[in-house]
Amino acid sequence: MTGPAGTDPLAPGAAPVDVPRTTTAGTTHDERSLGQIVGDLSNDLTTLVKQELELARTELKEEAGKAGKGAGMLGGAGVAGLLALILASFALAYLLDNWMPVELAFLIVTLLWAAVGAVLAARGRTELKNAHPELPETQQTLKEDAAWARAQKN
Repeated sequence: MTGPAGTDPLAPGAAPVDVPRTTTAGTTHDERSLGQIVGDLSNDLTTLVKQELELARTELKEEAGKAGKGAGMLGGAGVAGLLALILASFALAYLLDNWMPVELAFLIVTLLWAAVGAVLAARGRTELKNAHPELPETQQTLKEDAAWARAQKN
């Protein structure tokens, strides 16, 4: 068998030629060796895995930012709740001990901190609900990659 210009493609030192050949049935056959095909497939799979990992990393970074924001607000709500509890305790203690208007001031501050805690908790819950840790784009491309790999296998 000879390649272009009468050279033997299987001879040692001969450059590989990727020229499909048409048979009498009208189908094409690849002139690459099994090693070349496996090498190309390996390179394609390596590139595919790298791209999938990059996509997953990008999506995780975005979702972690959303979750971090919500967790921060819930942390703020916890601090506000603790302050509300401390101030409510002081207000109740002064109210029961002194029966003076200073207790009313403590009570107003306590209610203010309770309102701040409620707002932060509501916003934090909303932020956590908006986070999508299931990585929908990565899942879709992995399904497409699996279909592509099955097609290559056949």
